[in-house]
Amino acid sequence: MTRFFLTITLAAAVLLSTTLAHAATEAELEARLDDLVVMMTGSFSSAAQAAADEEYFEITLHMAPIWEHRPGVRWLYVEQAVATSPDKPYRQRMYKVTACPDGTFLSAVYTMPDPLRFVGAWQDPSLLDGLAPFDLSLRPGCTVVLDVAKDAAGVFGSTVDDCCQSSLYGATYATSEVIIFEDSISSWDRGFDADGNHVWGAEKGPYIFDRL
Repeated sequence: MTRFFLTITLAAAVLLSTTLAHAATEAELEARLDDLVVMMTGSFSSAAQAAADEEYFEITLHMAPIWEHRPGVRWLYVEQAVATSPDKPYRQRMYKVTACPDGTFLSAVYTMPDPLRFVGAWQDPSLLDGLAPFDLSLRPGCTVVLDVAKDAAGVFGSTVDDCCQSSLYGATYATSEVIIFEDSISSWDRGFDADGNHVWGAEKGPYIFDRL
């Protein structure tokens, strides 16, 4: 009886330690997610770059957390517009950000129905009332895989190969390359045709958005 009780106790201890280790891992992932979202959240502008190089437009970028307090995932509403037309954004997206056990992050890209009704939601979250994750449409292959730089100064990543489909301006696929710092975000989005020819997006290099 004593030996049986001891066996059960040891088994329970192993199970408890495994559970606690798993919980610690989950807590670590949550903390890493929060750190990344803090870096991504805010308003940014490419005004300085546009002033120095006429090939770049002055663009504003806004990212704001929504649907908060959901374990294991963070959602961001994203809005980009030419600075002279802030009420007419050319891009509105939802990013679903998750942390992977191997140290990387995944930022999946979603579109929303009738997006223009949500213009300005980065500063007025009530505009998103009634919208839920199941209303969104995933852009297959457009997920950005992010990793922390070796010097820990920032987070960098990109889409994978030619998996992100795009028909904009005759393109067949698009690529995104991103570097996230505490005070800026570098973003290079480009479209290519079936022969790999560049058909849209900045040619010289990424847009550099400084935190406002």
